[in-house]
Amino acid sequence: MFQHKSNYCQLFLLDIFNRYFQMAANMTSMQSVSSTNTTFIRPSSFYINGLYNIPHAKYYYVFLCFVYAVTLLGNSFIMGTIYLARSLHTAKYIAVFNLAFSDLCGSSALIPKLLDMFLFENQSISYEACLTNMFFVYFFMTLQSLTLLAMAYDRLIAICFPLRYHAIVTKTTMTLIIGVMWILSMSVNALLVALVTRLSFCRSTTVNSYFCDHGPIYKLACNDNSINSIMGYVCTAALLYIPLILIALSYVCIGFALKKISHGVERIKAMKTCTSHLILVAMFYLPIIGVYTAALTTSLNTNIRIINTALTQTIPPMLNPIIYTLKTEEVSQSIKALYKRSKVNSVMQTAVKNRKGKIPVTS
Repeated sequence: MFQHKSNYCQLFLLDIFNRYFQMAANMTSMQSVSSTNTTFIRPSSFYINGLYNIPHAKYYYVFLCFVYAVTLLGNSFIMGTIYLARSLHTAKYIAVFNLAFSDLCGSSALIPKLLDMFLFENQSISYEACLTNMFFVYFFMTLQSLTLLAMAYDRLIAICFPLRYHAIVTKTTMTLIIGVMWILSMSVNALLVALVTRLSFCRSTTVNSYFCDHGPIYKLACNDNSINSIMGYVCTAALLYIPLILIALSYVCIGFALKKISHGVERIKAMKTCTSHLILVAMFYLPIIGVYTAALTTSLNTNIRIINTALTQTIPPMLNPIIYTLKTEEVSQSIKALYKRSKVNSVMQTAVKNRKGKIPVTS
């Protein structure tokens, strides 16, 4: 009797195990089928949509062509002036040179490709070229933000600790700060772009932007893109919002320091040294943070978002050298000195040539 019961139990257990293994086998086969169905797809190219259904959109792109030409000339002029004028070989102007360089390179990474795509209708861009474009646009935009922070640090030390300024803010210190900013910007944006390579694009490859924009691209992915979304928010906070908060705090400290200055003339003179930097900060941060905040809180029309973001990325680099030339006395004085020097040199060269022409040739 016990033997029959034990045999029955054994058969029952065997039947349970057989059913379990069959279920496991079925689940495995289902997973393998699903994995083959969701094959990792890396597209050969993306299609950049740009402005959609807007009449005379080409005039906007022609305007950006003009913006780029002014940006190229203005920033090259500022860099050339800083390089040639020995009076500008200071820690402050290392940061200004870096800002002009990042403005020039940032516009060069964005506008020529944009004009090629939309004026000449080459809107298809290869996968590798798209990621390269994304890296350089964000890299130089990050560099612009961090350089403005370095310039705020320079003004903070100059006004709050004027007697120790030349000991604290040396050319070596500023070079190290700029170097760290380059490494940080490169590392963060390389990671941002590298995370895009894990995404599979099995549906649309049409990007609703005017360049290879991170947000519109990762949202096209079929697989999990939560890491990309988190990274996007972290980079925006760390490289835009936090520098702006630190700049604002530095000017709060500067404000308290200016209140302690008894003489009104000295106070105005100290404030004038900050005017150009404050204008640059307002022009760079306020429009771009306004657009990003509006995009997060409300559903912006794609065309409005593209126009606003493009202008916020292209207009400040154009205006920065103009503001520095007009608002900064050191730069304007250096330009005048260089002009006088070149005029004197040209007069002397002309005189030497004339003298050589008058010397009689003896046989």
